[in-house]
Amino acid sequence: MRKLIKLSLCLAALCIPACATVTIVSLVPSLVSPQILGKPITWTVTATDSNAGPLTFQFNVANPGGTFTNGLAKDFNVGTVYGDTWTSQPFVWVPTQVEGTYEIQVVIKDFASGESAAQTVPFKVTPLVTGNQPVAVATANPLVALFSAPSCASGSSMRVYFQQESKSTPATITNWLACHPPGTMTFEIAGMYPTTAYQMMAQTETGGVVTNGAPVNFTTGPLPTDFTFPTFNPVVPPGSQTDTTFKVLLSDPSNYQGSPDLGVATDLSGNIIWYYNTTPPAPYLLITRPLANGGMLSIQNGVAWNPASQTMQILRQTDLAGNVVRETNTGAIQQGLIALGATGLGPCNFPSPAPPGSACLGAFHHDAIQTLPNGYTAVLVDVEKIFPAGKQGDTSGLPVDIEGDAIIVLNQNWQVVWYFNAFTHADGCPPSGPCQLDINRPAVLGETCGQSEPGCPPMFLLGPGIAPLAKDWLHGNSIYYWPTDKFGGGSGDIVWSSRHQDWVMKIDYKDGTGTGDILWRMGPCGDFTFVNKYDDPWPWFSHQHDVGIEDQGAGVMSIFDDGNTRVSPPTGPYSSTGCKPGVGSGNSRGMALHFDESTMKVMPVLSADLGSYSLAMGSAQLLPDGNYFFMSGWSLVSNQLTSYSMEILPTAGADTGTTVLNVESQEEYRGWQMTSLYNPPIT
Repeated sequence: MRKLIKLSLCLAALCIPACATVTIVSLVPSLVSPQILGKPITWTVTATDSNAGPLTFQFNVANPGGTFTNGLAKDFNVGTVYGDTWTSQPFVWVPTQVEGTYEIQVVIKDFASGESAAQTVPFKVTPLVTGNQPVAVATANPLVALFSAPSCASGSSMRVYFQQESKSTPATITNWLACHPPGTMTFEIAGMYPTTAYQMMAQTETGGVVTNGAPVNFTTGPLPTDFTFPTFNPVVPPGSQTDTTFKVLLSDPSNYQGSPDLGVATDLSGNIIWYYNTTPPAPYLLITRPLANGGMLSIQNGVAWNPASQTMQILRQTDLAGNVVRETNTGAIQQGLIALGATGLGPCNFPSPAPPGSACLGAFHHDAIQTLPNGYTAVLVDVEKIFPAGKQGDTSGLPVDIEGDAIIVLNQNWQVVWYFNAFTHADGCPPSGPCQLDINRPAVLGETCGQSEPGCPPMFLLGPGIAPLAKDWLHGNSIYYWPTDKFGGGSGDIVWSSRHQDWVMKIDYKDGTGTGDILWRMGPCGDFTFVNKYDDPWPWFSHQHDVGIEDQGAGVMSIFDDGNTRVSPPTGPYSSTGCKPGVGSGNSRGMALHFDESTMKVMPVLSADLGSYSLAMGSAQLLPDGNYFFMSGWSLVSNQLTSYSMEILPTAGADTGTTVLNVESQEEYRGWQMTSLYNPPIT
C-alpha cells in the first residue's frame, strides 16, 4: 500500500523527487582489479526500487585519463527481478586498446517513475608488454591475435605488418594508429588462415621514415568443430582480370544446417580467414556493415524491453575478436525517440486488439551504417501501424496492420538525434512539396507478413481482432549516406531502398537539419525517366538490394536487381498504373546506373545477367579497377539455396560483362570484396 501511495503522490507531483528510490546494492566484476589487456571481465549489478519498476541498467566506460563522453558500452536494458532485488543482464567488458585505470559506471533507471541512481568504480588494466619486445597472444577467436608493442614517440604512428612464415600469400597491414606514450600499442590481427604460422612486426612512422620492429611469431588455432561452417567453392577462380588487390570476401551466411548465423571472410579462392559468432552461438546474427579499422555493425536477437519477442532487438558494434564495443536495444531507442517528441515510434504495449491509429517501433532490420559525419550511425527499424478496415484492399472486414519503416540516426554515444518515419510521409503527392509515399499504393507483389513468418520482423500488434496478415508495405533493405551529392550542395542526404515498392528514394537529411521529406523516387512509375539505349525489355530494377552511390561527381549508382517483379509480373493495382513490366530475363542482374538529378533521367552503365535468380538478398559494389562485385544471395539451385560472390568485368560499349570471379556458397544476406578486414568499402 505504501508503494502505491508514494507512486500516486509522485504522479501528482505532490512529493519531492526522491519519493521513489532506486538503490544500488552491488556492482561486482568477475575478476578483481588489476587484470591484463584482453582479459574478459563480466560486471553484474543488483539494485532495489521502492517503486514497482522495472529497472533498466546502462553501462559506460571512461578510458584512462578520459571522461564518460561517448563512453556508452551498453544502453539501458531491462534487468530481472527476484523478490525485491533487480539484477542486470551481464555486461562483458574486454579492454584491448590501452592499459591504465578505467572508470566503469552503471546508471540504473526506472523509466516509469523517472528515478535513477549511478555508481562509478575504478578498474586497473595492465599491459601485455613488460619489456622492450613486442608480444602476440591468442584471443577467444582462434583466427585473431592480440599484438602489443612497446610505446612509441608522440607524433609518430604505428601499424602492424603480418604474413605467413612461408610467405606463400601477400602480407596484410593494419591501419596506422597514433602513438600515445607512455602507453603501449595494441592491435587486433585478423585475416589469417587456421592452424598456420605467421610472422608479424610493428612498423613505426616518424617524419616520413618507417622503421620495422622486432618480428613476433604466432600460430593460429583450428576452426571450432562444435558448429558447421559453410563451404566456399570457386566456380570461376581468380585470374589475370580479377582485382586481386581486393583479396578478401566478407559475407553474412544465413542460418545453415541448424548452425548459428555467422560472419565469415575468405580469400578469393574461398578459404576461410576470419569468422564471427556470438557466445553462446546466435540463432540470428546479421552483419550489416564492416567498419574502418576493423569491426562490424550487426543486428542480433536478445532480451530487450518487450518480453513478447527477443527477435532483432539488439544493435551491436563488435571488434575483430568478437568483443562487444557498444550495444543498444529497441527499448532504449524507443525512449530516445519519445524524448525527441516522436509519435508512433514508442513501445508496442497497446491493448488487444490495438485500435486504428496505434503505431509502434518493433525491431531493427536489414541495415545499419556508420559512414555519417562525426561517426554517427543510422539504422533501419520496422514500424507497425493499425489502419481502418479495407485499407490496401484488405477484405477481412477487420482493422489492418501495415508494416512500414523508420530510419533512426544515433550520435557517437548512440543516442537518438534524428529520425525519419515513413508513415508521416504517406500522403502521396500533396498540393505543395515533393511527392512522398502513398499509403494506398500497396506492396507491388502484394507481400504480407504473419506471426513468426520468415523474412518478417516480429509482429507485436497482429492478433485477434486484426486482419490475419499484415501488409508488408515497404520492406526497406538498405540505407546509404550520400555525403556530397552533386545537385544538393555540400550537406549529405540518405538514399533508401524500398524492396516492396521497387523504389530507391532520396531522403532530405542534410546532416541532421533536413525535413525528412522524400526528395525523389527512382524506379517504375517514380520521378525519373529511363533512357533505354540498349532496348532492354524491362530496363528498371525491381525488389532491389544494396544501393550505393559509387561515383560522387558523375552520379553512378550500383544496385543488385533481384528482379522479382520482372520475373513474376503483378496483376493487381500495380499493373494498372502504367508500370506494367515488359518481358525480361528470369535471372537477377548486377546493375550500375548513371542518373542526373537536374534532368531526372537514368541511363544504364551495366545490367549484367548474373546467371541465376536470387529471390531475395544481394550486394553491389564498384571496385577501384572498374570491375564490379555482386553477391547473389538466395538462388535455388538443385533444391539448395545457393549464393554467388561474383566479380564482373564490364564490356566496353555494352551493358553486359564477363565473370572474372565466382565463389559459390550457401545462402548469404550481403557480401563485400575488400583489401583487408581493416579497409571496408564505403558502399
